[in-house]
Amino acid sequence: MTSSRVASTSRGRSSANGGSGSVWGAGRGSTPSPGAAARPVFPPDVVIAVKALACELPARCGVPLSRWSRRELQREVRAQGLVAEISGTPIWRWLSADAIRPWRVRSWLFPRDPDFAAKAGRILDLYARRWEGIPLDPTEYVLSADEKTSVQARLRCHATRPPGPGSPMRVEHEDARGGAWAYHAAWDVHRAKVFGACAPASGIAPFDRLVAQVMTQEPYRSATRVFWVVDNGSSHRGARARARLQAAWPTLVLVHTPVHASWLNQIEIYFSIIQRKVLTPNDFGSLAEVEDRLLRFQEHYATIAHPFEWRFRRDDLLALLARLEERELALPLAA
Repeated sequence: MTSSRVASTSRGRSSANGGSGSVWGAGRGSTPSPGAAARPVFPPDVVIAVKALACELPARCGVPLSRWSRRELQREVRAQGLVAEISGTPIWRWLSADAIRPWRVRSWLFPRDPDFAAKAGRILDLYARRWEGIPLDPTEYVLSADEKTSVQARLRCHATRPPGPGSPMRVEHEDARGGAWAYHAAWDVHRAKVFGACAPASGIAPFDRLVAQVMTQEPYRSATRVFWVVDNGSSHRGARARARLQAAWPTLVLVHTPVHASWLNQIEIYFSIIQRKVLTPNDFGSLAEVEDRLLRFQEHYATIAHPFEWRFRRDDLLALLARLEERELALPLAA
């Protein structure tokens, strides 16, 4: 995006499409507005055409770009002969009026799990302390678990310099790789307790060790039921994982998120916290130092943590799925 400074202009009436109300019969070029020659006026059909172009993918117009910038739009408007000459300011003004920002990108993904609503609804109910329509007992607990893979130790070639007056922390760009951990963790959704351990790799064995670490201590050892919310990773996927874990821990109930729905797993919020507060910038002297800091942060976080304010409920889910269904029906199939 090319930035610009919007010049102050005299207040005057203009139509909703960005053109002046006094341009009837105007040609496709710009004409000066009476008394305001510094601001050219364009016919409404030009404004509409520019907005339509901004709402089109450049590749479909034969332009070798992934997205429009204002300057590229300005060039294409002239290349298509919409106007003989135009600056970036009116284009910016017209697009801003309709909140059109073609230089911004947001990824999206339609749910493809056929049981998305049912699986997601169960998890949202657990966060609200309900299971199959019945409130949870005080002796029932909900944990969210997963693994954060490839937590690296990056050994900087020069020591990191602390911040000072007028100077931020300075971290050497060049580094040597010192190995990586798979960090397995579980988060008690309602008690704000975190449990974790590092392993050389992810897999069934390290995940089962995490489960044992939690289930052998109170209050989980004597709980009526302990719900574990997990995604569909290989270490805890499907009915076989459910049977394996329940054979070892009869009070454990494994609850899987839908496919492509890690955002429903609250442990991901904790992983984002350690990414910001523990692992960025990544500057460690050894792999053992990474493990030490992760585990000490667990202890530190236990003294300040509160349950996450999860406000997305089952009603919100149903409304979201209804909107997605409407959009999916409206979208053309990809070529």
